[in-house]
Formats: sequence, structure tokens, C-alpha cells
Amino acid sequence: MKNILIPRPHAMEWLERWRDKEPIKVITGLRRCGKSSALALFRDQLHKSGVPAQNILSINFESLDEIYPTESQALYDYVVERLSSGMNYIFLDEVQHVRDFERTVDGLALRDDVDIYITGSNADMLSGELATLITGRYVEFQMYPFSFAEYRMAFTEMNEEVLFDRYITYGGMPYTVNLTDDQSIADYLGGVFNTIVMGDVARRHPRMNMQAFQRTASFLADNVGNITSLNRISSGLKRSGAAVSVGSVNEYVGALMENYLLNKAPRFNIKGREYLETLEKYYLNDLGFRFWLLGKRQGDVGHRIENVVYVELLRRFTYVSVGKMGQAEIDFVAVKDGVPTYIQVAQSLISDEVREREYAPLRAIMDNHAKLVLTLDHIGNGDHDGIKQVNLIDWLLEQ
Repeated sequence: MKNILIPRPHAMEWLERWRDKEPIKVITGLRRCGKSSALALFRDQLHKSGVPAQNILSINFESLDEIYPTESQALYDYVVERLSSGMNYIFLDEVQHVRDFERTVDGLALRDDVDIYITGSNADMLSGELATLITGRYVEFQMYPFSFAEYRMAFTEMNEEVLFDRYITYGGMPYTVNLTDDQSIADYLGGVFNTIVMGDVARRHPRMNMQAFQRTASFLADNVGNITSLNRISSGLKRSGAAVSVGSVNEYVGALMENYLLNKAPRFNIKGREYLETLEKYYLNDLGFRFWLLGKRQGDVGHRIENVVYVELLRRFTYVSVGKMGQAEIDFVAVKDGVPTYIQVAQSLISDEVREREYAPLRAIMDNHAKLVLTLDHIGNGDHDGIKQVNLIDWLLEQ
């Protein structure tokens, strides 16, 4: 299975849509989530569409195959010297390793013969001077590890339910599809996590207590899908024997988010049509890190499938929040083109009590927008007075 690139349809559709258009294309996301592979697939597509090889220049600043300039002017000169007549497609992978890279990107973007694509693994890449220089002149695509549909392509012979259990245990980091045993997967995910911690977090936050940082990460991994706050996280860590101040928790959560390990889902008051500033939920960008931090015997299938749904909604919608409807909660409010979809997630609705608990908040929403219940059940699916119940695995595999 090694060296076989699994198709990444979301990324490819986005890249093709913005091809030859003026904005700088910025692809962000977690380390090793597949950004470089997606660009390799796109370059192959460019070749097949007739773009000559000399009009495609790709530089990966984490590769040791060649030494590339890491100063802005030198890199600009290096690229310009290699331009050919016609449109040139320039790919700068993990460009944050170049000092003042934003000046190189800005200079190249001003040329009529350059279509530029850059990637980075830190959310701060689009803050500061880069954002100032290219405000209004870039578009961003955040990549995630494999969706379940992409993951399925790597295991075409495996039963879907068995594969889904593997997916919610080990996550969708692309290289893990090549690994077959718990220890190898744990070693690989630990390597990715520690590379992020030591290579990115420690460099940007040199005074951070790394042991406390990892304890915070473990606590959040164990509480995905729980409404929480910085105070609750600090209190929870204290009860487990790790005294971490609220200020430190805030710093650790920020570092997890800026390196795309963690996402924060804000709460949205459906009646008041406003976002609330407290008691949000946190979800991992990949459940594999939960496996590495907590071990295989995680239980808690309900919260794990909720985590999978949240990340999938981020792929499909523009905004995703946790809904509040009076005293009740809607798991997710997902918005695209200004239109909301309301989603509940449940492991099973076989019990009448559970079914009523999940359906009642949706019934209370007095509008005609789509209402969806996702469950692992194979019976009871269909339309129920305007609420559509769908098998979760079927939904994840929808094109």
C-alpha cells in the first residue's frame, strides 16, 4: 500500500476551482495530514492537462533531497530564475521555514506568469505580516486527515463496520493505513505528536511546561464532546493530581489549536441567533491522538463518533457550532451559504427514551431547515415528520 496516493476529492476540487485565478492558494492543516500528497496529486493533474514539466516548480522545505534558500530575497531570486514562458505553477511546501517568507510570496503573487500555492502547519502562518501583505488576495483551504470515505479507499476489501471501528480507534492520519498493529500505530502517532510538540510548540513557546502541556492534551482528548471551559479544564487537571493554572490552560489550548491538533466548537443560541462566549466544546482533528494519549480501551463510542461527525462537518460546511435551544442542546448547527442544518448524533436510537431525547430538541426548532439524526442503527432510518434519520456510516460515505 506504500507510495499509493489515496484520492483527496475535497482538496482536488478546491485546487482545480482556484487554478489560474489570482488569489494566493494557502493550504493549512495538521502535520502529516496529507497536504504534500494532495499537491502531488494536483501536480499530476496539471501534467495530464498539458502543463509542461518546466512550468511546474515544487519545493518542500522539510525535504533533505536538496538545499533550498531560506531567506526571502534569495528564495524569490531562485524561483524567478527557473520560470518558463507561459503560466508557472509554484508550490512552496511548509513555507514557514523560510525567514520572512511572506515577502517572497507577495512578490511572486504580483507576477502575471505565476500561480502560487503554499502550505503550512501552523495557524499563525496567516497572522501578522503575511495577512497584512496579502489581505484580500489569498484563499485558504484547511486540510484534515482522511475522511472515512477516503480511508475506505485504502481498505476496499474490509467490512465497513469493522473498518469504522478501526477508524474511530486509530484515526485517519494517512500513513497509519500502512500499519497493522497497535504498537506501530502508537509509535507513529507519538512521533507525529512529539514532532509537533518539540518542533513547533517548544520553538514558539520556549517557557512552556511540556509535561503539563501533554496532561492538558490528554484531558481534552478524554473529554471530547463535553461542554467545558478553561476553569473546568484547570479544575479537572487539579483533581487528577496536576495543578495547572487557568492561564496556563489557556496557553496550552491555544498551542494545540494553532498546530491543528484541536478544534473549538463555539455555542450558538438558536432562538437568539447569536454566538455564546462560554462553555464551548473541543474536538480533536484526528482521533488517533486520543488512542496514543489514552490507549486503545477508550470506550465512549458516543463521543468518538460525535468527534468524527464534527470534523466531517468542517469538511462539508462553512461554519459549525454547538446549538443551544432553551435548556436543550443540538449537537451541531452546520451552515453553508447562509443556510443552517441541524444535526443530532447518537450511537443508537433503539431505546424509546433515547429516541425522544434526541428528537425533541429538533422538533422545538420552528423553521423549515434540514434536521438530521445520525446513528449507527440500521433500522428506523428515514423521514420522521421532517426529521431525517440516517445511518452514520452511510452518511460518511456519501459523495
